[in-house]
Amino acid sequence: MDVPVAPGRRILLGHTPSLLRQRVGFTSSLRVHGDIVRLFLGPLETYFLTSPELVNHVLVAEGSSFSKGIIFDRFRPFMGNGLVMSEGAFHLRQRRLMQPAFHGARLAAYADTMVRVTGELTGTWRAGEVRRLDADMQRLAITVVGETLFATELGRRAVAEARRSIPVVLKAGMIRALSPRFLERVPVIPANRRFDRAVERLRRIVQEVIVGWRAAGEDHGDLLSMLMLARDPGTGEGMTDDQVYDEVITLLTAGSETSAVALTWLFHELARHPEVGRRARAEVDAVLAGRAATFGDVAKLAYLRRIVSEVLRMYPIWILMRRALRDVELGGVRLPAGTEVMFSPFSLHFDPRFHEAPERFDPDRWLPERAARIPKGAYVPFGAGGRQCIGQAFAHTEITLVAASVLAGWELFPVPGVPVRLSVTSAAYPDRMPMTVVPRRAA
Repeated sequence: MDVPVAPGRRILLGHTPSLLRQRVGFTSSLRVHGDIVRLFLGPLETYFLTSPELVNHVLVAEGSSFSKGIIFDRFRPFMGNGLVMSEGAFHLRQRRLMQPAFHGARLAAYADTMVRVTGELTGTWRAGEVRRLDADMQRLAITVVGETLFATELGRRAVAEARRSIPVVLKAGMIRALSPRFLERVPVIPANRRFDRAVERLRRIVQEVIVGWRAAGEDHGDLLSMLMLARDPGTGEGMTDDQVYDEVITLLTAGSETSAVALTWLFHELARHPEVGRRARAEVDAVLAGRAATFGDVAKLAYLRRIVSEVLRMYPIWILMRRALRDVELGGVRLPAGTEVMFSPFSLHFDPRFHEAPERFDPDRWLPERAARIPKGAYVPFGAGGRQCIGQAFAHTEITLVAASVLAGWELFPVPGVPVRLSVTSAAYPDRMPMTVVPRRAA
């Protein structure tokens, strides 16, 4: 089967300029060329998938036949061999060691931190003030992950550094990942300098926290202690300091981006759709009845959870990649071992073949009878299969509880005359998100 090459390929640079300039528009346009389209990242040939069936095949049915792709290789100098990057038996071992940290009993404890941190943030808001909501939500999400990781005074310094450095790493990292490799180490490029400095600052403070924990050997009841004390049931071995470092960095980065982006857009969409906002606030009022939110409330906030699912559909990760570990057949195309495969959750989530009126913000599309009609692979905000994000339940809990806590006391309004535009890098960031915050008793 002859696989078409996407239009717009340039000498030496391939399709990278189109990917970085047009982003979602380019990846969404590829569906007209078929289920599989050839793309070139510089000279590197990749196969881009536009079919949910093929995406599900790569992630689930043939998940063991694929490893992470080149995008992840570019992040490896920063994230090491953490859960997002690791492969094979080592990945399975690390996932087993870390899984207890994301069970229900632990989530209930994290929920208290989520609600408390939200209260600390909104406690700094003033009636009628214009807030940079995107900055607020990013700071909140990093703080939540950081405070679940670190309970010590030194750990709080690490959280402060994470709030400073992780936004730089996330936004600059995807540009590096999609650019030709020779540009990656050019020091005069400002984005490279910012990325390298942020990585070095984070590395120093996180390593200092780990060394301090090792010296004291005390269980602080935080996630770092769980990582340090975890033991493989088969061998009795724990993680080395390097392995703990890799997992901490992975959790700080992957554990903050999705929640921050989703929360920012959630309040934007509620302001754009007043009736949805009224329904959400009415549900929050009925469930919370004037008290602080708890983990047990998540299951009761059915409409708010549908809002969260819809926000995750509309503002997901842009691109993911996989690499064939062996010769595989995909959609009638024989791909040799080593072939790079790409797909875009964003483009899949907006494909009108699988999502009715995809541009419309419609939380009720996630009512069970409607959601059942969406094919596997067409909604993958957290991936799927054996590599599905281990923090999926954490993120859903965080977004729901933070949203409920804010909605209970505040109403947020867009700033007139200030347009908000999509600025896709690794995820669907807004270019800016100023919003006026008003206490509900005054709204």
